[in-house]
Amino acid sequence: MSDAPRNPVEKLLRTERMPHIWCPGCGIGTSVNCFARAIEQADIPYDKLHVVSGIGCSGRVAGYVNVDSFHTTHGRAIAFATGLSLSRPSAKVVVYSGDGDLFAIGGNHFIHAARRNIDMTVICINNFTYGMTGGQVTPTTPLTAKASTSPYGNFEDSFNLPNLAEACGAVYVARWTIYHVRQLTRAMTKALSTKGFSFLEVLAPCPTLYQRRNKLGDGVAMVQFFKDHSTIKNGASTSEVGLGFQSDMIVGEFVDRQRPTFMDNYNARMKEVLGDSFVPFEGIK
Repeated sequence: MSDAPRNPVEKLLRTERMPHIWCPGCGIGTSVNCFARAIEQADIPYDKLHVVSGIGCSGRVAGYVNVDSFHTTHGRAIAFATGLSLSRPSAKVVVYSGDGDLFAIGGNHFIHAARRNIDMTVICINNFTYGMTGGQVTPTTPLTAKASTSPYGNFEDSFNLPNLAEACGAVYVARWTIYHVRQLTRAMTKALSTKGFSFLEVLAPCPTLYQRRNKLGDGVAMVQFFKDHSTIKNGASTSEVGLGFQSDMIVGEFVDRQRPTFMDNYNARMKEVLGDSFVPFEGIK
């Protein structure tokens, strides 16, 4: 038996599926390392954790994490996770996907899950592009940035994701880059421990498509950019944290509040209607 030390997060990975498909310099793998450590720090039993993803590079995370995992159709991860969360209220449901999957075809599901305060954590790996399908414009591609569908530069304003999440009702909202691994791990731990709809934006490099097309160098160059151009401002107004093309960025924890979840409101209302005959729903056994 080898005496070589094992990676401390190895037990949370499906090692038989390694090596992964992510490109050299991609930030998704770093985020998964943080996620695995956050699961340990949040002390979530593996049999109480469900990871749901959609289509795209970030959507492959569900296939590499060694817990109950669900790889859904494009844009439908949150819709699927909503049903899973409501049927398993004692479990922790995590949606792990990319900016295109979550906020383009899946945008409406995000809005209403946050509005309803469904008990789930949504982790968005924002690399400003559709990485798996050809480098097209997404709702977070910065103004003037080039993509396969905007060869002369994007002319659409991009979403400010933390502001959108707060406006829709998320109870916890944070943004970090994959340079900020310690802060990212702590934020993931906090999100996993939060009751209700929590949202975490993770800014990450895509050297193969986004950076190459915009002549921004490799993955290391983008991590250096994150280091040099990020300002930590916990509690910042989300209306002021929008991103531009290669602009300075504000990172930190922006929203941390409490409000009743969907199930809290459902149980309270049905108790009013049915009185003592009402039995709160405890999930499918």
